[in-house]
Amino acid sequence: MNTTIRRASVFCLLLVLSLLVRATWVQAVDSKALADQTHNRRKIIAQYANPLGDIIVAGKPVTGSKATTGGDLKYKRTYPDGSLYSAVTGYSSQVYGATQLEGIYQDVLDGTDTRLKSVKDTLTDTPAKPGDVVTTIDPAVQKAAYTGLGAKKGAAVAIDPATGEILAVASTPSYDPSTFSGSSTADGKAFSKLQADSASPMLNRALRQTYPPGSTFKLVVAAAALENGLYSSVTQNTNSPAPYTAPGTSTPITNENTSAPCKNASIQTALQYSCNTVFAKLAVQLGQAKVKATAEKFGFNAAKLDIPVRAATSVYPSGMDQPQTALSGIGQFSDTATPLQMAMVVAALANGGQLASPHMVSKVTDGNGKTITSFPDSATTRVVSQRTATQLQQAMVNVVQNGTGTNAKISGVEVGGKTGTAQHGENNSGTPYAWFASYAKGSNGKEVAVAVVVEQSDAARSEVSGNGLAAPIATSMMKAALGLK
Repeated sequence: MNTTIRRASVFCLLLVLSLLVRATWVQAVDSKALADQTHNRRKIIAQYANPLGDIIVAGKPVTGSKATTGGDLKYKRTYPDGSLYSAVTGYSSQVYGATQLEGIYQDVLDGTDTRLKSVKDTLTDTPAKPGDVVTTIDPAVQKAAYTGLGAKKGAAVAIDPATGEILAVASTPSYDPSTFSGSSTADGKAFSKLQADSASPMLNRALRQTYPPGSTFKLVVAAAALENGLYSSVTQNTNSPAPYTAPGTSTPITNENTSAPCKNASIQTALQYSCNTVFAKLAVQLGQAKVKATAEKFGFNAAKLDIPVRAATSVYPSGMDQPQTALSGIGQFSDTATPLQMAMVVAALANGGQLASPHMVSKVTDGNGKTITSFPDSATTRVVSQRTATQLQQAMVNVVQNGTGTNAKISGVEVGGKTGTAQHGENNSGTPYAWFASYAKGSNGKEVAVAVVVEQSDAARSEVSGNGLAAPIATSMMKAALGLK
């Protein structure tokens, strides 16, 4: 063999070896990454080759699957009550992917989660039967929230204080995920229309939108005052002026109701009449560090809160001067909270000062109904003392019976609540947000904590109030949770 032929042979051998190494690398190392790529058509074809598993509410699926006509994607997702449950389920689309529970549990719902496979399935490489996601949502409470919000822009959350189970998550305006779950031109137009809608119907306002909490935050300040020994009782007078001018400013903080008995009012009376002057002064007396510490025990400033959907962070700010601290004490300045967060505040107070970890999935099952993951209700954290919680329950009941929250009364039921009307826009130029945060305890032992925010409605600006707009929605939700008509 001459030199030229030998060199050519060695070069060809090296090329073959290179190809073998590359093929082996792709098969052994890159195969999973390539299979998981969003642009891999085979993955999408496999995902929609069979009906998906379901998201379950009270034993019944709120999702489904429908055979398609034409194309290589055999099934698409359906939602029998899509607008009612979209804030719970999220969406699963052949084109736009999946969000919320649909996205978090996509592998379970499409059958690719390895936990779904039996030994036989693994040995024979047989696709597993898709699993289901069982939620804690109560359909009656969910419907009451969604129906109550109606055409208003807003959100509502309900929690079982003892277990942390989330009973309702509603956000309006809503959307129907069925309208863009496929890959047709009509699906594309429906999705584009929703994306372009200035009302943001695809925004989950209950979990992902924060608002100034307004006077509902006064519950946190009251808790901080009692926990830090600033006052020993909610009935003790606070020696507060009305109006109140914070140190370092000449602009007085006033009360919405100028005839209310806010001067030197107790915490209970101040909550009853929602006295800004009392809670602004309390925040300054405590100092931002102590208010912040109490707020963080309730869940503010948490790095993450997964229920399992990731909730936006509710914020109690740092680095404030005394006038800013005064405004933060009445739920303004840079305070922000999700409806979920304010429901957590009330839930902890209703549960004797202990916050049960909020969650809206109770278990995940395989295709035969066998549990592969469960989420127990037992994890609780002490937020405030039993004594503080009991006193604030007493004060909240007084708000409903004799104060600003009378629209939340339910005959024969202990109901405690706090209204809030939060300023919105530069120099309060926008329509105020109407809040109501409450709890109810029925004679049958059932309990519920609720937070409702109405961002926008057809009510005149002068008629916007937590009691007028948000409390009736909360009342309907509480009745539904307690099994009352």
